[in-house]
Amino acid sequence: MGEVTRQARAVLEAGLGPLWVRGEVSGFKAWQSGHWYFALRDRTAQLRCVMFQKDNRRLPGPPTDGMQVFVFGRPTVWEEKGEFRLTVIELLSTERGGLWQLAFEKAKAALQKDGLLDPARKRPLPLYPARLAIVTSKDGAAVRDIIAVTRRRWPSLELFVIPTKVQGDGAEDAICRALALLGRIDRLDVAIVGRGGGSREDLWSFNSERVARAVAAVPVPVISAVGHETDSTLCDLVADHRAPTPSAAAEAATPDRRDVAADLGQLSARLARGLGRRSERVTQRLDRTLDRLGSAVTLRLERQRHRLSAVSGRLDALSPLRILARGYALARDAEGRVLKRVAQFPPGRAFRRGVTPEQTSFARQLERLEEIVRRLEAEDLDLDQALKLFEEGVERLRQARERLTVAEAKVKQVLSEHAGKLRVEDFDG
Repeated sequence: MGEVTRQARAVLEAGLGPLWVRGEVSGFKAWQSGHWYFALRDRTAQLRCVMFQKDNRRLPGPPTDGMQVFVFGRPTVWEEKGEFRLTVIELLSTERGGLWQLAFEKAKAALQKDGLLDPARKRPLPLYPARLAIVTSKDGAAVRDIIAVTRRRWPSLELFVIPTKVQGDGAEDAICRALALLGRIDRLDVAIVGRGGGSREDLWSFNSERVARAVAAVPVPVISAVGHETDSTLCDLVADHRAPTPSAAAEAATPDRRDVAADLGQLSARLARGLGRRSERVTQRLDRTLDRLGSAVTLRLERQRHRLSAVSGRLDALSPLRILARGYALARDAEGRVLKRVAQFPPGRAFRRGVTPEQTSFARQLERLEEIVRRLEAEDLDLDQALKLFEEGVERLRQARERLTVAEAKVKQVLSEHAGKLRVEDFDG
């Protein structure tokens, strides 16, 4: 049996070279080894097929049962089972967009279901970033373009380059690992992920659902720059911002220092004008305040003087000394007691008069004066008490007048010294 199947295989492979076959996929199975097993059928026949992992890994995803496909392969005989089959090298879907579009739509639907394509989740880019990470190939033109643009526009920016494969075997896993590292960079502000241009197959790693989810998981805003002007990748849809090229991504990530300098110049001019207007208003307000201050203090002092004059007149009218002025005399001993009888006033005895009230505030002084006047007006004091109160009142009146005079002089001096000097210097922009 083995010899028969070997000869049949040799004859078949020699007689039939590689060929294209069209049919409907049926009974598809993907084994753990990565190999695909399925059958192609039409209305008249069925052909068993195998597509090994080394060939199918270039495809975005497997076909599904019922899909119409074109396959290119080599007819052969499976010796162990004596079975005729086709070893598929290439597989194309006849449906619109083919396997690539079908895989794209399937992954997009899954991302949409999880809310990762919702515009509301997109984060704004920082206006003035301090740290930028770049996830791309270390040898490609993309990283050189990004560095050149950022150095020209925003030289103070600190760059972190995280190299990764961007196409071919293992690119999907490498990109996901690189994106996971972004969360470990302290105080990172923004990230760019992408590559230069290429064919749809070259860019397919950025259409991977795994890579798209890794982009969505980055803790800072992400700019996708896959380098394709017309088509959008899943990374573009998930990222916070999409740029058609790496250079455009660098421009989106950074402000132009010349624009910032111009804005600062305009702000400085506006600030100068604002401060100038403010200083002018403050100067005018100070002038008005000084005038009001002088008027208020002068009016207050004038009122106090009128009040003192009124108290002085009332005090003078109530003076017990008016009695003495009619020819009477009042004598006191050394202790201040009034000598009422001749026997108490021997020749040579000393006496004193007047009081020295305690120093106190002007308001308290005036209140005491008014209290003295009220008590004298009550006329319920004897002569000694009335005279003693009157002397205290006269002394307090003298002190109050002196303090009022000093206060008026100080006010005039202050107003004279500061008149025209309370100004705020204009800010010269």
